[in-house]
Amino acid sequence: MMSHLKPMALSLVAIALGSLTCSSSQPPERVIYSNSLDSIDSILSKTGTMGDASTSHDGKGSIRIESNAPTTIRLAEIHPEGVENATLIYRGHLRTESLAGQAYLEMWCGIPGKGEFFSKALHAPVSGTTEWVTQETPFFLEKGQRAQTVKLNLVVAGTGKVWVDDVTLALATR
Repeated sequence: MMSHLKPMALSLVAIALGSLTCSSSQPPERVIYSNSLDSIDSILSKTGTMGDASTSHDGKGSIRIESNAPTTIRLAEIHPEGVENATLIYRGHLRTESLAGQAYLEMWCGIPGKGEFFSKALHAPVSGTTEWVTQETPFFLEKGQRAQTVKLNLVVAGTGKVWVDDVTLALATR
């Protein structure tokens, strides 16, 4: 009889732990900007960029950057309304080929009366040759801090090829 209680007790512990993880989940995110980057038409910096229909995270195309020197590609500039006391999350998919150096996502937030501040995905840069990886970087806005302008960049700190696909800017309220 004790051998039957052990699996049941383990099941109850697993259910309890599962409900604890669900209840402590992060606040829901709301996407406020999304770009599949199937062509270069919608990006702001076009120098050194080209559309690539054959290499893509989503199967629909991506942007390829062939860098001969460090460069920053401005993908978008967003003007969110009434965003304060929240977390902005810039997310995208990157792939590299023979990248000597690093590539990462970078977000700049302009806050009226305070200036511009940045968040960079330096905790997980890509380099060398990689398959598609998802990268993200958060920006924390305190109460009273409103993001007037949000600039979404791809930084290539080196030389080689970098692809970027499917970028989003999400908002998680606190």
